[in-house]
Amino acid sequence: MGARHFLDLSDAGGFAMAAMINDAIERKAARAGWPKGRVDGDAPLAGRTLAMIFEKNSTRTRVSFDMAMRQLGGTTIVMDAGSMQIGRGETIADTARVLSRYVDAIMIRTDDHEKLVEMARHATVPVINGLTDFSHPCQIMADLLTVIEHGVALPGSRWAWLGDGNNVLHSIVEAAGLMGFEVRAACPPGYDPDVAVLAKAAERGARVEIIRDPVRAVADANVVVTDTWISMGQADAAEKIAAMQPYQVTPELMAGADPKAVFLHCLPAHRGEEVVDAVIDGPASAIWDEAENRLHAQKSVLLWCLGLLGA
Repeated sequence: MGARHFLDLSDAGGFAMAAMINDAIERKAARAGWPKGRVDGDAPLAGRTLAMIFEKNSTRTRVSFDMAMRQLGGTTIVMDAGSMQIGRGETIADTARVLSRYVDAIMIRTDDHEKLVEMARHATVPVINGLTDFSHPCQIMADLLTVIEHGVALPGSRWAWLGDGNNVLHSIVEAAGLMGFEVRAACPPGYDPDVAVLAKAAERGARVEIIRDPVRAVADANVVVTDTWISMGQADAAEKIAAMQPYQVTPELMAGADPKAVFLHCLPAHRGEEVVDAVIDGPASAIWDEAENRLHAQKSVLLWCLGLLGA
């Protein structure tokens, strides 16, 4: 049996995702009131080391994975690609082979999804997707945990997405097919999500609708989600912001959602662009719980990848 990778949510599947979420809920509750650096009572990853490779800037991914390993009793090695040999031409394959001899798992945050796939193809230890331009499964595990904490049952729930059909939306759509919820994504023309992602979700029975009208997208939604319009390095900023403006999340737009709707944003937020302060700081916002839950959800992802959780 090969290494258990977490490149996308389908690598785990719905049953394993549910097991991870339940484990995260239990571990989070067991730590209530503890200092952040205290090790979990069972220290399940004592003696294990996670290598973290960053080709893109990071706050939440870097700190949450580092603290996740510490709380599980393990250690981390943090590397920026520019200071590694990978930044001077060493292949992804050779890097994967070498790191597999040193560490117990690898997390990579990169631009090109193919680099992640190549890393997993040649690593003999688990590889975890810390974000690529195609998907962001760890973020969505935190989002699912947050939604459940805020009283929303996943099966049959209605999720509204506003804005760019990006990597975060891809993982939400994938989760919809695995966990049985509905997604209505309002995206401007030319910024739709990948058709292959939509097709695969449809095969799993997911109800995903791509529409242009933000008001119809949020109607009676239990969860409203957005993300930054401009990603690092994008050159068409002015044109894209103009196209996205009708999809800004405002109190007026939120008023059409379910009265108990939860607002999510993976952060960092460009306040006044994709969302206004009155929403991101308002009563529906769960963004700080969502950010914290990156830590708790990823602890369970790590345990699953290392064969200590799930079948």
